Order: sequence, then structure tokens, then C-alpha cells
Amino acid sequence: MTGKRSAGLLLYRRTSGGTELLLAHMGGPLWARREAGAWTVPKGEYVPPEEPLAAARREFEEELGLPPPEGAYVPLGEVRQSGGKTVTVWAVEADLDPDAIVPGTFEMEWPKSSGTLRAFPEIDRVAWCAPDRAEELLITAQRAFVDRLLNHLTPFTPP
Repeated sequence: MTGKRSAGLLLYRRTSGGTELLLAHMGGPLWARREAGAWTVPKGEYVPPEEPLAAARREFEEELGLPPPEGAYVPLGEVRQSGGKTVTVWAVEADLDPDAIVPGTFEMEWPKSSGTLRAFPEIDRVAWCAPDRAEELLITAQRAFVDRLLNHLTPFTPP
């Protein structure tokens, strides 16, 4: 059996200060007081035969409550997270107002072993970040997507 798979969209925009990436802070009580390693590319799980890009677009809308942006989707490949999940991501240039998101929710027992199910937002906020800040905040494995995007935006030119 293969492990869990997720697909997501990494939005980027070009500003006078440089490139910025849109990251999502994971919701729920386990992440509430964490910053470093508690941010992610907006993504979600899918099961083949659903195509990863279709899943990334669907999950973007489910997670943020906004339609996925139109534009050229740049494949950034996949990474394997420490828990074993494989994450596939595409970058797309778009602007989005972080205040416009309407996050989806999930239920979990909280407090733990209380028998009480509570609903929490899948993500509790999104923010535009410079690439260096994004690498500090993202889950470790997903930091590779920042480098891959920057390599795509500034192709190597031999001397």
C-alpha cells in the first residue's frame, strides 16, 4: 500500500520589494502557539485516480474558501514529509487578500481524551512572506518548494 498523498498550490506575487509567497498557518489547538514549522502550502489529501493538479485546485478552494487562481501552473515536484506523506505542489502567480479567506473546518476530540468533539479551522490564517521568511515558517520538507520556485523565476545563465 502506498502512503498518503497531498497536493497544493503555492501562490506567489512579485512586489517592489521582491517575490512573496502565500503560506497558511495550520489550524487547531496543536499548532496554535507555534510559528516555525507550523505553516504549509495550502494543500490537502487526495486518492488516485484523482489527478494531483485537480486535487490541488479542489483543496485550495476547500482550505481557503476561494476559487483557485487562473494562470500558468508551474510544477514544483513532490517532497516526502517526515510523517511519510508525499506532497505535490504547483506554483501560480496570483494576488489574494488574506482577509478574504473563509477556511474549511475539521473536527477532533479536544481536550484530548475528553470525549468532546470540537470543530477547528483547517487553517487559521494566511500571510504573504518573503522567501527567506517562508523557509523559516514552513514544515521542513516543504521548504524545498521555495527553492524550486526561486530557481524557476531566476533561471541560471552561464557566465
